[in-house]
Amino acid sequence: MMAETGILSFGAYVPRKRLQRSVIYAANSWFAPGLRGLAKGEKAIGDWDEDSITMAVEAGRDALTGIDRAEVGSVSLASTTLPFADRLNSGIVKEALNLAEGVSAIDVGGSQRAGLSSLRQALEAAAGRTAPHLCIASEMRITCPASDLELNAGDAAAGLLVGTGDVVARFVGAYSTTADFVDHYRSAGQKYDYVFESRWIKEEGHVALSVQTIKDGLEKIGVAPASIDRFVFPISSKGVAATIAKKTGINPDAIADTLIAQLGEAGSAHSLVMLVAALETAKPGEKILVLGFGQGVDIVVFEVTEAITRLAPRRGVAGSLARRFADSNYTRWLFHRGLVDMEKGIRAELDQKQPATTAWRHHKGVLGLVAGKCSKTGMIQFPKSDISVAPNDRSQGTQEDYPLAEIPAKVMTFTADSLTYSPSPPNYYGMVDFEGGGRIIAEFADIFEEVEVGAHMQMVFRIKAVDDVRDFVKYFWKAAPAA
Repeated sequence: MMAETGILSFGAYVPRKRLQRSVIYAANSWFAPGLRGLAKGEKAIGDWDEDSITMAVEAGRDALTGIDRAEVGSVSLASTTLPFADRLNSGIVKEALNLAEGVSAIDVGGSQRAGLSSLRQALEAAAGRTAPHLCIASEMRITCPASDLELNAGDAAAGLLVGTGDVVARFVGAYSTTADFVDHYRSAGQKYDYVFESRWIKEEGHVALSVQTIKDGLEKIGVAPASIDRFVFPISSKGVAATIAKKTGINPDAIADTLIAQLGEAGSAHSLVMLVAALETAKPGEKILVLGFGQGVDIVVFEVTEAITRLAPRRGVAGSLARRFADSNYTRWLFHRGLVDMEKGIRAELDQKQPATTAWRHHKGVLGLVAGKCSKTGMIQFPKSDISVAPNDRSQGTQEDYPLAEIPAKVMTFTADSLTYSPSPPNYYGMVDFEGGGRIIAEFADIFEEVEVGAHMQMVFRIKAVDDVRDFVKYFWKAAPAA
């Protein structure tokens, strides 16, 4: 019997901060009173030290829960907001996930359906691969103040491990149409999207193109519209999903929650974020239709299997949404997005140049948080070095790789520093002690409550600093309150 192709595992990441839409409207109502209808609920926003890469790492970690990372053969990262135009962004993700050197990586972009398109390509290529593929989509869009998109867009990432074997969702089939329907665009070098008239987009784009693609696609795949149990449609426009369901014969009860009220629309990642949310509550036998829109339409159909009942617990979308922090500081968010200048002071005036040679020599430690463990004494040390720090045995050449990123830790000491420059003062940092041995001094992230000695922490991949002179982002690991 031929092994089934499909999704082996899944995960997601939504930042903890939730910016209240009411404060966005309150700040801009003098100029754009028409935004009032969108000023409900909240949107997920990444902190100053998060971007599409860091969120992708967290989604990838979640997707690999219970999975031996040595099994992963390749990784892709889909996004329209990747920080580097000419540096392999997915390569940074690969390093942070501490995947094998032989893993291939590729970036995918250019369209709001890039996430689902990359998933389709991974599924169709799975039978010819010898190892599973980790498909990640991540999005953190820069939006123009006082625009519809500013209120609608949210930050999130999703990851799906695709391959053959004991799949939790079997790949039934896929279908695509490609047409240069320009509902919005962002030219190279520009900061903001240009969006055309919403009613025209809805009628000629969302409805017309999606309906025809679904009809043609389901007929080709051999799936009856009425058999679809969950219809994942990642567009926030009111009533569009219901119209499409009616015109195609899909049961309106199958329409999935868009998550707009509590998360926002996560661009090219939103199809996969919604798919992960659907899988979290799906039952064996259910059929899921996922749609991606952007200069055409992709549809992918899955059938959930019994294996989903045996999947290890993970954070996922539901867990991420539950760990929320309501944020009402609109000005801080604008500053973190680079949309308003603030006086940083002379303490911020330091050269952040990253020597490439040093970064390469220590890339496993910096990006993967790989420490050393002495094969003779068991002493764990970070950073890894040729000489053991064991007090009674300074052996040389006995250090073995010892990844720390997934090991729980506790706060030993901490400081809240208001003198050094931080984009979000005060700057919290301190000593964290890892379960089983090893300790490091690390900056803290996601500190929204009081910090205490002994508090449980987890390591998260974040932006360490930005070299504004050379436009280079430096990444490292920080300690954040455990889930």
